[in-house]
Amino acid sequence: MSGTPTLVVIGAGPRGTGLIERIAANAPDLYGDRPLTIHLIDPYPPGGGRIWRYDQSPLLWMNSMAEDVTMFTDDTVEQDGPIRPGPALHTWAADIRDGRATLPDGVDVAPELLDEIKALEGDDFPSRRLQSVYLRWVYEQAVAALPDSFAVHWHRGGAVRVTGPREGRQRVWLEGRDRPLLADAVAVTIGHLEAEPEPEQVELAEFADRHGLVHLPPDFTADTDLTGVPAGEPVIVRGFGLAFVDLMVLLTEGRGGRYENGEYVPSGREPVLHVGSRRGVPYHSKIGYAWTGERPPLPRFLGPDRTEALLAADRPVDFRRDVWPHIDKELGYAHYHRLFTAHPERTTGDWAAFEAEYTAADPAGPGLAALVAAAVPDPADRLDLEALDHPLDGVRHASYEALQEELRGYITADLERRHDPAHSPDLAVFLGLLSTYGQLIRLGDIGGWWHGFFSYLASGPPGPRLHQLLALSRAGVVRFLGAGMTVEADERRGLFLAGSATVPGRRTAARALVEARLPDPTLERTRSPLLQELYEDGAAATATGLLSVAPDSGRILGRDGLPHPRRFALGPFTSARAGGAFTRPRTGGPAFRQNDATARAALTLLRGLGRGDG
Repeated sequence: MSGTPTLVVIGAGPRGTGLIERIAANAPDLYGDRPLTIHLIDPYPPGGGRIWRYDQSPLLWMNSMAEDVTMFTDDTVEQDGPIRPGPALHTWAADIRDGRATLPDGVDVAPELLDEIKALEGDDFPSRRLQSVYLRWVYEQAVAALPDSFAVHWHRGGAVRVTGPREGRQRVWLEGRDRPLLADAVAVTIGHLEAEPEPEQVELAEFADRHGLVHLPPDFTADTDLTGVPAGEPVIVRGFGLAFVDLMVLLTEGRGGRYENGEYVPSGREPVLHVGSRRGVPYHSKIGYAWTGERPPLPRFLGPDRTEALLAADRPVDFRRDVWPHIDKELGYAHYHRLFTAHPERTTGDWAAFEAEYTAADPAGPGLAALVAAAVPDPADRLDLEALDHPLDGVRHASYEALQEELRGYITADLERRHDPAHSPDLAVFLGLLSTYGQLIRLGDIGGWWHGFFSYLASGPPGPRLHQLLALSRAGVVRFLGAGMTVEADERRGLFLAGSATVPGRRTAARALVEARLPDPTLERTRSPLLQELYEDGAAATATGLLSVAPDSGRILGRDGLPHPRRFALGPFTSARAGGAFTRPRTGGPAFRQNDATARAALTLLRGLGRGDG
């Protein structure tokens, strides 16, 4: 090889930033003081990237408390590279406030955001703009920690394709440029993807065009043009997760409304949002209290031995048959460990005896349920994951009016429970979910249901957002449609119609339909020309359309099953997708382990390249 070795990182958001941090941490041992050039490719400034860019509405929050967000490793992370500790978001804000740290050079921080930084506490939910500043600071720290022999260059734009032989230099082609960047290794760390519409969305869009209606397909809400959503009119919204929460904020406070003494004061420019989904309820509130006492020893029933056995089996892993029973038992174990140790008055017998019988019980057999029923007298203290996933099953109302009061009661009860330490087994289940996700990554693509269920239980909105939802419901700005939501195109009337299984026989008509969800990250329908080209060039996709990567290195797998020696990928579009956008401190975040493994593999490759390569 002639010249300085070169690494191209496509995507400069949190994943790309995390990779740079791991390269800096591992370079002294694996690469030494050799020169290395790193090119970062992203239309948005490094650190935040597109999703966490500074230039977005100040009304949008993170759905994590400041103390639950870190970009730095600690001794709970199982990785081969060195630990490089650093401040979580709230600690960084305190360092800024107390003069122990300075703001990043790459952001012109507005005065009101500086006030937010100075006032931030660990249990606050920061704005996304504040997180953008933190991510930019982390990026600048990571670049500063690189050896002096390294050079970093940011190219503002997008990458459209990667070409080149498996054993030679790669060519990274950028939009609007005639000549490619030459790279000895390429890492794709882009985040959420835009997608070509599904057939149903194409039909709905064509219907909207024929009748002069508004149809907004799945998209990242902060990027959606909402100016066409009519004020004062009904709008059908399909999706009740975090994308809906953003939509709710931008169409209410974003249009001049405000909250006073727990009630919503409209501006008169709001639409009326008729919202429904498969479950018919919003994601569960973030838990509003801290952990105290003994933690459940996790993993217990879905640990490395179990995942290795599943991978070594002579049949493909089926999630429902092979994995779900062990998840159910793992989460139950976390729940009952907490119930016995923190709330023993609500159990019978002692933990040791219960644990022994629980461990021996078949996860799919009837004995487990009988054991729990005998040891936990109150059914409300038992964990029923199926019931949690279908909260409105069997619920029927004759009118939408009757449903509104029930849903407000459901949301109120959820808020009370998630902020009451008397229900601390819920927090133990959350820890179990994090532990489980760390193991499931090793199994690759396990289908989309699990990721949605995880988000529904563990990655819901801040409690204050659900209080706002209740206020909007009381004000008539939000109306609940129920579970099993359906959307139809009424050609005769030229309107969208929405219904649900919860209120059978009733329909809501509207001239606007918003799909409040992100597109699925599939290679077959992605609008990313880069991923389209990788797929056409032989990259493998999983059954649900994720880019297949080797779990031990992040190398992109070909359809022949072989890892590409020079191409790597990290992020939600890969078979190694991790749960949640960011990692809680001291939870052994699997994203850190992935970043570390990929950084080490790339550095080892680059160190070993000989003269004359390419």
